[in-house]
Amino acid sequence: MNLTPLQKARYEYQPKLPGMLRNGIAEICVKEGSDTQSVADQEKIKALFPNTYGKKEITFEKGQNTSEAKKQVVGVILSGGQAPGGHNVVCGLYDALKATSSDNVLYGFKNGPIGLLEDDYLVFDDEYINQFRNTGGFDIIGSGRTKLETEEQFAVAAEVCKKHGITAIVIIGGDDSNTNAAVLAEYFAAHKTGVQVIGCPKTIDGDLKNDDIECSFGFDTATKTYSEVIGNIERDANSAKKYWHFIKVMGRSASHVALECALETQPNICLISEEVAEKKMSFAQITDYIADSVAKRAEKGMNFGVALIPEGVVEFVPEFSVLIHEINELLAGAKADAFNALPGWKEKYEFIKNGLTKESFDVFAILPETIQQQLFLERDPHGNVQVSLIESEKLFSAMVKANLDERKKAGTYKGKFNPLHHFFGYEGRCAFPSNFDADYCYSLGYNAFMLIQYGYTGYLSKVSNLSKPADEWVAGGMPITKMMNMERRHGEDKPVIKKALVELDGKPFTYFAERRDQWAVETCYTFPGAIQYFGPSEVCDLTTRTLALEKA
Repeated sequence: MNLTPLQKARYEYQPKLPGMLRNGIAEICVKEGSDTQSVADQEKIKALFPNTYGKKEITFEKGQNTSEAKKQVVGVILSGGQAPGGHNVVCGLYDALKATSSDNVLYGFKNGPIGLLEDDYLVFDDEYINQFRNTGGFDIIGSGRTKLETEEQFAVAAEVCKKHGITAIVIIGGDDSNTNAAVLAEYFAAHKTGVQVIGCPKTIDGDLKNDDIECSFGFDTATKTYSEVIGNIERDANSAKKYWHFIKVMGRSASHVALECALETQPNICLISEEVAEKKMSFAQITDYIADSVAKRAEKGMNFGVALIPEGVVEFVPEFSVLIHEINELLAGAKADAFNALPGWKEKYEFIKNGLTKESFDVFAILPETIQQQLFLERDPHGNVQVSLIESEKLFSAMVKANLDERKKAGTYKGKFNPLHHFFGYEGRCAFPSNFDADYCYSLGYNAFMLIQYGYTGYLSKVSNLSKPADEWVAGGMPITKMMNMERRHGEDKPVIKKALVELDGKPFTYFAERRDQWAVETCYTFPGAIQYFGPSEVCDLTTRTLALEKA
């Protein structure tokens, strides 16, 4: 394999561990905290998880290791979308396991949870795992989105574990994956299989967080990667002085990525989906807000700018949510066949007009034709609109252009508006992890093995105090059920980990809200530059602005 100089250097990087985890396995003991309960729906969650609910939070400390000495055969699964640092979780788990005993074994189940169900695996050794240290991606074993949620699946998983003598499974994933980990842990405990299940918090979206989980891994690297390119675009905009750049960034349910990138780069506009929902902002209000910035900057001779758009923002616009619901109803069952049989867009447009309420059709009519067609041509397996495929950056730039055209006719706007469009998503999911993510992920994996060694199950590997140097990080674990509530999914009430949305009264959003009016009119761009791996700690080990503000 041909290696770049950076790859070679990163293989040799030694991730930093929390101070107490550096003491050596034999000198790590457990301190138990108080009993826990779920964030909501306590009685319902308790009834669904009688064997794993209400357990104590724990912290690892320096002291004599009192865990039972036995051979550990552990399986690891990467689940869901990629996030920088995933390889280091596996490496940390492997190193802790081998540091305890060379007889311990680590199985990697391939391509996500399906690997466990199909008994498709590899056994890690030093030569193989050393190729992936401190690198991006999930190609070490692959990932997948198969859900572990049925009794039949759990029974198969139990049989596979029994076949290999597996004592524990570590699932590295986001909120849905760790919900599945909790359900699997409950099944294994109820059926006395002796197999423990530990989760690790992963998602670049940043919505797997709470008072205990300060940050999901991958968020740091992904937002730094996006912010570098956004800063480059800002520099280009300020140089050419003739383009408005509309940039969509990942974040279907929450706007943490957009907010962090805004804090890093200070664009003229950044929409926050949670604020759109809270204020019940209409398309017209959002369009006016952006167009006002364009017009005010044009008055100063600045016909350029940068606007950040969260991936899922359109779902938070009330009138659009109603429209989507009506479209899903309009094309339910046999009506979808009748629609698809129509010869062209003109006929389909009339079908839509006759099938929607006047209010929803008025919303539909203001959308650019390309967006209109996306709403009807791109369906998910259940026949519903795939909102994530909507090019919201193009939607808003088109609506702003129409708004500005009206202002020109009224004589209130004389500027030029030339939009360009970008979507930053996959570029950040497999980037070389920052030092923070390399350290954090390695610690999560190492810590996951400590939870296994001490016999815990249904727990999430937890490393906190992350805004401080790694020496001061605190390692431990928390029951996954503590993060759960009941939500309606596919017509049924399901226990799920509660997503963390941007808090509008939180310090990161407040800091942004106090400054955005100035950013909207003036050119206040900042240019974060590339992720730094070598040099002063204050540059290389920098945490996100979000985490710094939350823990200030």
